[in-house]
Amino acid sequence: MNKTDRIYIAGHNGMVGSAIIRELKSEGYENLITKNSNELDLRNQNAVHDFFEKEKPDFVFLVAAKVGGILANSTFRADFLYDNLMIEANIIHASYLFKVKKLLFLGSSCIYPKLAKQPMSEDALLSGFLEPTNEPYAIAKIAGIKLCETFHDQYGCNFISAMPTNLYGPNDNYDLKNSHIIPALLRKFYEAKQHNLSEVEVWGDGSPLREFLHVDDCASACVFLMNNYTDKQFVNVGSGEEKSIKEVAETIKQKIGFQGRIDYNTTYPNGTPRKLMDVSKINKLGWKYQISFEEGIDQTIAILEEELQKFQ
Repeated sequence: MNKTDRIYIAGHNGMVGSAIIRELKSEGYENLITKNSNELDLRNQNAVHDFFEKEKPDFVFLVAAKVGGILANSTFRADFLYDNLMIEANIIHASYLFKVKKLLFLGSSCIYPKLAKQPMSEDALLSGFLEPTNEPYAIAKIAGIKLCETFHDQYGCNFISAMPTNLYGPNDNYDLKNSHIIPALLRKFYEAKQHNLSEVEVWGDGSPLREFLHVDDCASACVFLMNNYTDKQFVNVGSGEEKSIKEVAETIKQKIGFQGRIDYNTTYPNGTPRKLMDVSKINKLGWKYQISFEEGIDQTIAILEEELQKFQ
């Protein structure tokens, strides 16, 4: 990308999109194109085509998506499948029609089978059954990967995909009904301390192993791949390190300063028992994460009260 290229960030108000905006601006890119969801419904093909015809972006970061945690994924299965299929299909097709130079599609580590060999390498895709709780979201993301691959093969489009691990950081979703594990725990422990509660409930038994990446590291990886990668096969983006949910809960409890106990509620599902990405491919390309888990949690806690005000 040149500094003067027109760059469209689909999903710029989300956690990843806003991080990509910060990363691009820090590197001197200023010709950025954004549209709010009330200005442009990405599920509407005609609206998306009209937008691309008018704006003529050179590069596209496709990070717009309907997202949520286990409860949201289990409850709104049709919405997660339909909305995400429409968003990605419309943007990828419009990028082909209006000759976008390059597109990066952001997927998710949930594309991998529930019992995939660990750590999960890129060739594990479609090698087994998906985790049932987030199957619709995963299927939509797999479809996005395949759209990029097939447009790459059939039309020579420079469309690539990146699969991030579990992300956290500024502009996260702290709504307890559909948030992911780190923002949910941060909010629970923070509010428990504020209200002098005796315990905090954590869903599941605490045993699942998860990998986490600060969203600013994910953004730097996306910009790096946009500038340095052209193969059709998607690329894992992660830290390559894992922690149990219990470790995460105990770390957040200690850093928040909550003095009560943790109640692991085993009536809720654990989800996939282990999810660790094989990040050797992106590491060999020249990118590696910079923000440690401890540092990232400290940074997130520092802005926690401001973030929570959005959900009061």
